[in-house]
Amino acid sequence: MNVKPLADRVLVQPAEAEEKTASGIIIPDTAKEKPMRGTVVAAGPGKKDEPTTVKVGDTVLYGKYSGTEIQVEGQDYLMMRESDIFAIV
Repeated sequence: MNVKPLADRVLVQPAEAEEKTASGIIIPDTAKEKPMRGTVVAAGPGKKDEPTTVKVGDTVLYGKYSGTEIQVEGQDYLMMRESDIFAIV
């Protein structure tokens, strides 16, 4: 991948939406929730006084409506600020 985020931006590949519940019920496409977990694919260097704390390969939790959806080489990603990330799992 040749996308390099700037400043405190992070490129995240969202996890796949759940297809079944824990009890085995299949969830239809219309009822699937947008995933709030993903893997960091690329991270910028950070701001002048605040370096980026997430690293490539980290699994992160983020807000439901965080980031901007982009498509690179046919793959869907989210570009977001590091402050939109809640936790590293």
